[in-house]
Amino acid sequence: MAEKHKTYKADVTIIGGGLAGIVTAYELLNHNLKVVLLDRDTEDRFGGLAAESFGGVMMVGTPLQRRLGIKDTPELALSDWLSFAEFGQDDHWPRKWAETYVETSMENIYRWLAKRSVKFLPVVNWPERGLFQPGNSVPRWHIAWGTGYGLIEGVLKHLNKHPKRNNLTIHFNHRVDRLIGRNGTVVGCGGALENNGEEFYAYSDAVVAASGGVCGGNLGRVRKNWYKEWGAPPDNLLNGSHRFADGILHDLIRELGGKVTHLSLQWHYAAGIHHPNPDRHMHGLSLVPPRSALWVNAHGRRIGPIPLMGYTDTRYVVEQILKQPGQYSWQVLNWKIALKELAVSGSDYMTSYREKKKIRMLMELLMGNRELVERLTGESGDIVVAYNLSELVYKMNRLSDEHKVDPELLESEIKKYDERIDRGAPYFNDDQLRRIANFRTYRGDRIRTCRFQKILDTGALPLVAIREFILSRKSLGGVQTNLDCRVLREDGEPIPGLYAVGETAGFGGGGIHGKRSLEGTFLGSCILTGRLAADAIGKGR
Repeated sequence: MAEKHKTYKADVTIIGGGLAGIVTAYELLNHNLKVVLLDRDTEDRFGGLAAESFGGVMMVGTPLQRRLGIKDTPELALSDWLSFAEFGQDDHWPRKWAETYVETSMENIYRWLAKRSVKFLPVVNWPERGLFQPGNSVPRWHIAWGTGYGLIEGVLKHLNKHPKRNNLTIHFNHRVDRLIGRNGTVVGCGGALENNGEEFYAYSDAVVAASGGVCGGNLGRVRKNWYKEWGAPPDNLLNGSHRFADGILHDLIRELGGKVTHLSLQWHYAAGIHHPNPDRHMHGLSLVPPRSALWVNAHGRRIGPIPLMGYTDTRYVVEQILKQPGQYSWQVLNWKIALKELAVSGSDYMTSYREKKKIRMLMELLMGNRELVERLTGESGDIVVAYNLSELVYKMNRLSDEHKVDPELLESEIKKYDERIDRGAPYFNDDQLRRIANFRTYRGDRIRTCRFQKILDTGALPLVAIREFILSRKSLGGVQTNLDCRVLREDGEPIPGLYAVGETAGFGGGGIHGKRSLEGTFLGSCILTGRLAADAIGKGR
């Protein structure tokens, strides 16, 4: 007797319920197609990593930019993108996707989100400005009101109200582990339910891979694809990605002859701490590194000669920390700096943003986010607090067995930095102080950046030290696609019936970002690829 299994039939099957999969489903409904969406996670996690994010989206030439007097153009944005990406000669499709992003972000991303009730904070933020080469020449990082949680909430609200909503069926706890081909065409997929192992099959005219990257569900894959020029990956590598971003779909597509590229190009963050409430192996929480903190290595030596600093070039910061003893770092600051500058790159901890509490958010910007600082210092085992430096170093060293902070070295580094501040702005010969001065000329940074705050200032105590690890976040490489999101073979020809979107496709073309992200391009690319894939499928019928 044959084993029982579930069978689904539709015009299109989408594998993955993150932002890219949701956008694809929404747009396919506009074409009056029947859609089955298979998500490996539980229903309460619908939306994937996007719902956990801070919700920043990179867009070019928006009304918010113009209202702030920011002059931006697709030409300038592309120049910045190419500077950071450092594409190779063979990166035809990644470059085409980058061009498409900057040329169409207003229509394909900004207006699309606006029509789905997603609003943005009035001040555009300015990360990844560049260090040795231009990054974002102007502010482009638009933070969704409600963070990534609010963005997903707005999109899902409209998805559920779609006049063709009955054409969409969503199944959770479905793990896809095979693609079904017939005469060279992909006609479906199969797998098993996470909770009971029951098999299922889904058959359709088109299959869209939207299952994420390779940077979360299996850190062994991250290590295997580690960028060789960085040397060996750190022993303590935190996971800031999705728990099911394990690369299964990449392997299946490669077995069908699909081209998977640039998996060694991964986007990691430098300021990760162990998550106080982990729900996955080596679960990490990504901090927004305070700009006025002193960034030192495991022995207390300031990392340089170019001082490390957030909002400049994240890839460079990661590279430098990987060269340090233990391949981790400390940020040393005080309570005043923490209140003003410390933040978390995620929705759960940025509660006033997530819950859309305007007055509370404004008070936190003006007076400091005391709730966040007290929560982090109270919950995290990677943060120590003390009222003098000797006590701080003692607590720092209690967290480490192999590497110890030298108290005299750390004190010397801090005092040299504080003395430079005492000399006054006309005499700053410290690159970190010069950058702080530049940051504060932009209104969006001035309110969130201290005015040359000394570390050992007795009026700003207690002292705070944060032990930070490299945190794996995104796969910049992935399945190579053309501008219709069709999966391409090694010879450049598409595999009939198979599409890829979002992080599965390296956010477009197998690596739209090249070596670096300008930030906010992850969420933006999920929307862009989802829309273009659905349009191609709809028009191709």
